[in-house]
Amino acid sequence: MNNTINLKKITLSNSFINTVSSTITPHWGKLGWVTYKRTYARWLPEAQRTEDWSETVKRVVEGNINLDPRLKSPTSADSVYHELTAEAQDLYKLIYGLAATPSGRNLWISGTDYQYRNGDALNNCWFIAIRPQAYGDSHIVPAYLNKKQKTVSMPFAFMFDQLMKGGGVGFSVVKKNIAQIPKVDRKVDLTILISKKSKSYNDSLNLGALDRDAWNAKNNTEQAYCYKVPDTREGWVLALACLIDFHFVSDTLPKTNRVVLDMTAVRPQGSRINGFGGTASGPMPLIEMLQDVNQVLNAAQGAKLTAVDCTDIGNLIGKAVVAGNVRRSAELALGSADDHAFITMKQDKEKLYHHRWASNNSVAVDSKFKDYAPIADSLIHNGEPGIVNLELSQNYGRSIDGLQPGIDNDVEGTNPCGEISLSNGEPCNLFEVFPYIAQKQGWKLEKVFGLAARYAKRVTFSKYDWEISRNVIQHNRRIGISMSGIQDWLLTEFGKRVVTGFKEFTDKQTGAVLKKPLYNSAAITRVNQFYQAVKQEDLQYSAKLGCQPSCKLTTVKPSGTVAKLAGMSEGMHFHYAGYLIQRIRFQNNDPLLPALKACGYHIEPDVYTKNTMCVEFPLKAVNADDPHFASAGNVSIAEQFATQAFLQTYWSDNAVSCTITFQPQETKQIAKLLYQYRFITKSTSMLPYSGGEFKQAPKEPINKEVYEKMQNRITGDVARVFAQQNNNHDQKDATLVAQSDCASGACPVR
Repeated sequence: MNNTINLKKITLSNSFINTVSSTITPHWGKLGWVTYKRTYARWLPEAQRTEDWSETVKRVVEGNINLDPRLKSPTSADSVYHELTAEAQDLYKLIYGLAATPSGRNLWISGTDYQYRNGDALNNCWFIAIRPQAYGDSHIVPAYLNKKQKTVSMPFAFMFDQLMKGGGVGFSVVKKNIAQIPKVDRKVDLTILISKKSKSYNDSLNLGALDRDAWNAKNNTEQAYCYKVPDTREGWVLALACLIDFHFVSDTLPKTNRVVLDMTAVRPQGSRINGFGGTASGPMPLIEMLQDVNQVLNAAQGAKLTAVDCTDIGNLIGKAVVAGNVRRSAELALGSADDHAFITMKQDKEKLYHHRWASNNSVAVDSKFKDYAPIADSLIHNGEPGIVNLELSQNYGRSIDGLQPGIDNDVEGTNPCGEISLSNGEPCNLFEVFPYIAQKQGWKLEKVFGLAARYAKRVTFSKYDWEISRNVIQHNRRIGISMSGIQDWLLTEFGKRVVTGFKEFTDKQTGAVLKKPLYNSAAITRVNQFYQAVKQEDLQYSAKLGCQPSCKLTTVKPSGTVAKLAGMSEGMHFHYAGYLIQRIRFQNNDPLLPALKACGYHIEPDVYTKNTMCVEFPLKAVNADDPHFASAGNVSIAEQFATQAFLQTYWSDNAVSCTITFQPQETKQIAKLLYQYRFITKSTSMLPYSGGEFKQAPKEPINKEVYEKMQNRITGDVARVFAQQNNNHDQKDATLVAQSDCASGACPVR
């Protein structure tokens, strides 16, 4: 890996930044600036405040543009420098105006020192197959293993590491993977120690840890494997790895079933995490996780682990990661469609509430799979499992381009939101375009999509920690250029939604009467032009960089926090309602609360969480009063399926993330629609539509009259009032109350 420092560094001048600030107004949504300030504005200790938007965009663009590998060459021509400087300026204007943005991961990490130490954090999510694998030449390798030795702990260590970096992880527990895991040879006698010197001493003892000095005085450590867990992310991962590996006999392992882990060095709860950001959780979540994982493995002694066991271990890891206050555990477990125990595992309510909530669960199917009735029944009652068709992902890009055998042959799973099909160890690498805003601001959309492709391509040249990831990224160079605010753009651009009607036909295999969607032909033409712009730019830029063209290029991510910045509908989803109350939760000491109160927003204590305040934001959807407007509350599931199929056919060569919402009277259609689109849709998830029935619901539909009354009570600009109250300086670094980077809640916060 070439880790040399750039010989030429692209920077954006203050004069350029000031010119853009005076000529372009960011397209903030009603929640936009507040969402940005509390989620992506990094703390500047030297200035004792958080970034403003221009500083964030400058950091992000410079961090990305300088990943171009040509800048590391001492013979790089001046023309390269000028080319990239002009591109950086275009990217700055594009992102500053909120016509497009990189993923939330990039908004938080790009351009920081952390990026240069760890490029993994620039990627949203990852995928790993749960089967014995070698650590290889990676940053984490247990001392008792050689790098090429396959071991059960590796995929779980990979998962734990990426989750702690803020990425989500999809993982496969399909039968062919689980069958490769050997029997659990032995139970492990786990001892966790803590010294009185640690501020976490009492809390750790309450969880079952023992006093280190007292234990050492009575026990012979020569009969145990002892590991002093360092105060690092890698230390946490290695503690888990050794616990797992010691359940399996190996020639390289010490011949003992006693594992002693010393937590004294782990920093206490509330300590600042300088690299990634936020504050530490203390050793307590790690202690609890290790004990719970050990219990799962001990219970399986003498037998082979099941898909449920492996999912439990993954969920326990996710639960521990959630305890960190800036991270959100994002997991998708992919099981076999005929694994009844896996499909029903969340029916165990005790385990569901303890840890099984930590993943969305889906099943892998192929085009031969036909019996969707049991899956539909489970979806109706539990909202799971989702469907992932690996066969389509392996052999198709866009549906319109037809069968391309083996085009993505190594695909084994997906990211937690299902929009990117992934090989083992591979990440999803996303960039989001808002065509509605870009067009409104005068951009040529083909140029916007080209800039997006180049941005994402450079991310593939980051420094990656795991050998398995470096190899697959170099081979695939996969990117995911997404559109968001799709419903807003379609209705504005064409005066109607993309599905113009349905035509009945009879399925030859089953005799069932199905409805074929009819699409707006102008929308087909335009979306295809966007795809070709991405493809051509990737081919040209790849040639300049001397690397493989990307195996796949486009997607539709579900969006969420990023869409809120610009006030657009999320991914391909329809707005929740034409008019609604969006409730956002803040810790009660958040420096934004006084400004929100001064501007007239309704604020009340959160009824579910202590020390948390709930703020109500009245929102109006783009085109809410248009006669052709549809919302998630009234659009049919048939139209949602058809819209997803449209985007999979003409835009996305990866996949299209969509959580299809259904009404009680539509449940009988689910199995039929899953069957109808089995040759087109690569991933599907479904949930019953919730109209905000419970108290302080995140989203509550309202009518226009209520919206206008609430809006009339708002009498100020939050950004301006906040600056006035704090003399342009934040009082403190705000602590984030968990949101997500996507509509479904599966993606990480930052």
